Amino acid sequence: MSEAVAQETPGRELYVRHARRNGESVVLLRAVDQGVRCVVEVDVWRGDGHSYAPEKAGPYVFPSPVEATRFVTDAVEALIALGCDVRAS
Repeated sequence: MSEAVAQETPGRELYVRHARRNGESVVLLRAVDQGVRCVVEVDVWRGDGHSYAPEKAGPYVFPSPVEATRFVTDAVEALIALGCDVRAS
């Protein structure tokens, strides 16, 4: 688990999706419902062979879990199209 995920955003975690390609981590998406908004935290591994620590992207803030889920669904579909294996964590 990445350091960014370990420093959890306050709220109720809805789900986590972890994308890997050829066994290597590519992206981790974590959706958190904060009541008045929903935040999607994203960790990205560069894949350049020089860095094994993820970089943060976002956070992406949405007015509700519905919009956040649409964002994550689109991201997951794109990652699958690029040859990633995406699983719930």
